[in-house]
Amino acid sequence: MPVAANDGAYLGRRGEPASVTWVGHSTAVIQEGAAVWMTDPHWGPRALLPRRLSPPGIPLAAIPAEACAVLSHDHYDHLDAWTVDRLPAGVRWFVPLGLGAWFRRRGRRATELDWWQSVQHGGWTLTCLPAQHWSNRLFSRRNSTLWCSWLLDSGARRYFFGGDTGYFEGFAELGRCFAPIDVALLPIGAYEPRWFMSYQHLDPGKALLAFEELGAAAMVPLHWGAFDLTDEPVDLAPQVLATLAEARGIAAEAVRPLAVGERRILPPVRVKSRPDGAGRAMGLC
Repeated sequence: MPVAANDGAYLGRRGEPASVTWVGHSTAVIQEGAAVWMTDPHWGPRALLPRRLSPPGIPLAAIPAEACAVLSHDHYDHLDAWTVDRLPAGVRWFVPLGLGAWFRRRGRRATELDWWQSVQHGGWTLTCLPAQHWSNRLFSRRNSTLWCSWLLDSGARRYFFGGDTGYFEGFAELGRCFAPIDVALLPIGAYEPRWFMSYQHLDPGKALLAFEELGAAAMVPLHWGAFDLTDEPVDLAPQVLATLAEARGIAAEAVRPLAVGERRILPPVRVKSRPDGAGRAMGLC
């Protein structure tokens, strides 16, 4: 696994350029202005049984107390009790329907959203969106809680976090609803064998198709390298992604996987006002 040394100290400073840092697996840290957002935070040593194969890219202690997090669903490689208990108690969580009580039992603040619901927080608009997946956790009924993707809109940029999902026609609809999307954080790993995994996990080819249908400017590939969950080698997905992107004529830099701990600085916003297509197709705006 490629690893970039990173102490994460910039997360506590104002005035930093907008960026996305890959911590590992489905955990990325978005920093823009005074805001710090985490996706599916997982710093723990295991995902229930599978042990972590690559270390988290930044120290847990680098996360500011006022940071926020979005969660896609309750599987153990995404919802990690070890991490939740060790992140600052002030972290504000935004979770799909049915998971708020789990966080409140741990003394954490959580806001539940259903698909197509939006909420404002600190100048950002968060929208809980569909994904093709499922939920299950020990001592809870299968699919008793929701799974989702997220749109995080700062007013200057839009970030799409795919969570855990198979390919479905909704990606094209989401592209029509929410374009322009600046960064799509999409899963590319844990996809073999396809007869079993295709419904629930994107492979690199389907991730590229989703990226194109979303109309995103850049992709941050997630969900690979940290846990050995399926049949393909844990480091294969980015190699396949690069080959397929070249064959499709997609610029390598637009979809380049990050090293663990690597920080991608985002380009400046060139226009002050952005086309407001968010939710048009579903009557959300």
